[in-house]
Amino acid sequence: MINWITSIMEQFGYFGIFLLITLENIFPPIPSEVILTFGGFMTTKTTLSVIGVISVSTIGSVAGAAILYGIGTQLSVSRLEKIVDKWGHILRVTKKDVQRADAWFDKYGVWTVFFCRLIPLIRSLISIPAGMSHMNFWRFLIFTTAGTIIWNSILVNIGAKVGSSWEKAVGYMDIYSNIIYLFLAVFLIVFVAIFVKKRVKK
Repeated sequence: MINWITSIMEQFGYFGIFLLITLENIFPPIPSEVILTFGGFMTTKTTLSVIGVISVSTIGSVAGAAILYGIGTQLSVSRLEKIVDKWGHILRVTKKDVQRADAWFDKYGVWTVFFCRLIPLIRSLISIPAGMSHMNFWRFLIFTTAGTIIWNSILVNIGAKVGSSWEKAVGYMDIYSNIIYLFLAVFLIVFVAIFVKKRVKK
C-alpha cells in the first residue's frame, strides 16, 4: 500500500496527492498519514511546496467529505426510523432514540464535525451522519475545512521537518491512531452497556 501511494505521488505530484486524499476520505483504509507526511517529505526534494501540498490535500479532503455528505443525505432519519420499526426490537432501539440522536447532532453537530476531522478513520465517516441530519451544507463545509486544514498542516509540516525519516513519523502516527481506536472502543462498550442497562430498567 505504501509503495503504491508513494509511486503515484512521485509520478503525478500535486494531482496525485489530490486524487489519493479524495479517495482516502471516501475509503478510510487508505492512510492519510502516509500521503501527507510523504507529501511533506517531497517538498524537500522536489518543486512541491508545503503550502501547495496543504492546499491540494485540503481541497481533496473536502471534496471527498462532500461526497460522503451527499451519501448521508440519502440515508434520511425517516428511512432509519423505518428500519428501527422493523428491527428495533432486536437491537432495543426505538424511534425516540433515533430522534434524540438526530436532535443531538443538530445541536452539537458542527463541533462534532470539526473535532472528528482530527481523529483517524472517524474523520472521514463523520460526513455521513452530517448528511443524514441535513446539517447546513455550507456550515458543514466551513467546519470540515477548518478541521482538515489543521490535520493536513500538522502532518505535512512533520513530513517536511523529518525529511527522509518520514516513515518513522508515520509509525508514531500509527501509535496515536491505535490509542484513539482503543479509546473509542472502550467508549463504545461503556455507552452500549449504559444504554442496555437503562432499557432493562424500563
